[in-house]
Amino acid sequence: MSPRIRGLATCRAWLQAHPQASDAALALLVLAVGLPQLYLEEVPRHLSREFASTDMRHLLLVVALTMSLTFRRTRPLLTLCAVLVGEALIVAANYPPTVPELVAFLLAVYSVAAFRGLAVGALGGVLALIGLNLYMVAFPENMGLLSYLTNNALGIGVWALGRNLRLRRAYFTELEDRAARLERARGTDARAARVEERSRIARELHDVVAHHVSVMTVQAGAARRIMDKHPAGAREAMSTIEEVGRTALSEMRRIVGVLRTERDPETAGGELAPQPGLGDLGELLDHVRDTGLSVQLWIEGEARTPSPGVDVAAFRLIQEALTNTLKHAGPQARAWVRLHYTDQDLTVEIEDDGRGTATIMADNGDRPGHGLVGMYERVALYGGELRIGPRVGGGFGVRARFPLQA
Repeated sequence: MSPRIRGLATCRAWLQAHPQASDAALALLVLAVGLPQLYLEEVPRHLSREFASTDMRHLLLVVALTMSLTFRRTRPLLTLCAVLVGEALIVAANYPPTVPELVAFLLAVYSVAAFRGLAVGALGGVLALIGLNLYMVAFPENMGLLSYLTNNALGIGVWALGRNLRLRRAYFTELEDRAARLERARGTDARAARVEERSRIARELHDVVAHHVSVMTVQAGAARRIMDKHPAGAREAMSTIEEVGRTALSEMRRIVGVLRTERDPETAGGELAPQPGLGDLGELLDHVRDTGLSVQLWIEGEARTPSPGVDVAAFRLIQEALTNTLKHAGPQARAWVRLHYTDQDLTVEIEDDGRGTATIMADNGDRPGHGLVGMYERVALYGGELRIGPRVGGGFGVRARFPLQA
């Protein structure tokens, strides 16, 4: 942004923050344009005897009347009354009409309609019409019916313009407030979804750790019983305890800081059973095929054993993505699951050729969008990367990279 544009933006922001200063500048502009008329424009000859000559009093009245526009936004009804009183004094002194008077009158009528409610705006409009008609009656020259109708229509039109702009401004303000409320509600819903998903992940990891601790307990008991008779077997059991204990400790670190909610009564008895992993992927795909969705599986690279947490996370990611495909891809869709192993990481890809962007709004039960939130939470928990979006050529794709040893 150039310095000139930046300066204009700063000046505009300052004027918006100080409405009286901007209105005072507007009043000065009206005076600068209209005051020369007092001295440069001559009154028509047939009216020269009806009007008094311009003097300092006339100048002061015009300046005071116009400068009252400084308060047209903060005190619009008071500003309109000041303009009408100034007009009455000018008419009483038989001074000729000027451009600043007309502009100030129209701006005052507009302001009382634009910056006040209907009751105050209507009162201002009635006062303006009364003042306008009294001014035309007191004018030395007979104006005619057409002039009366035209001037009244102008005053009513300016008032209606101000009222319409006020209603539009209120409408846009309501839209902005509604959008802000929806954004806050969406943020609250997303936070609730993250907390719920983290709680679910914590329960699953708790089951993994509980399973490993159970194995450690059994191995420790066996080592104690055979320590004297079979030292080699006891050493092997102790090595197993050490390995399983390190795995359990690694998974336990991931539970720290994650909210642990009370589990459901029907799942409370399954703590000693490990969560499903990639070893159960064949059973999952068979179940999906039974629903009518064609699914193919590719495994690339040398299969390696990931950490138990990554194993569960990758399985749940595939399960969630295929569930979304079943719900949103359409009856004729096909799906592909790819597992690509390297020495350091595991890449999981789930793609379909269904409706594409409709899957972006995949839902988890009655909570729209929570499935995608869960995917992001799982992948982020293990320091992985996730990309979700439409495929080139149609369909939808999910691609996640997990480190094998998180």
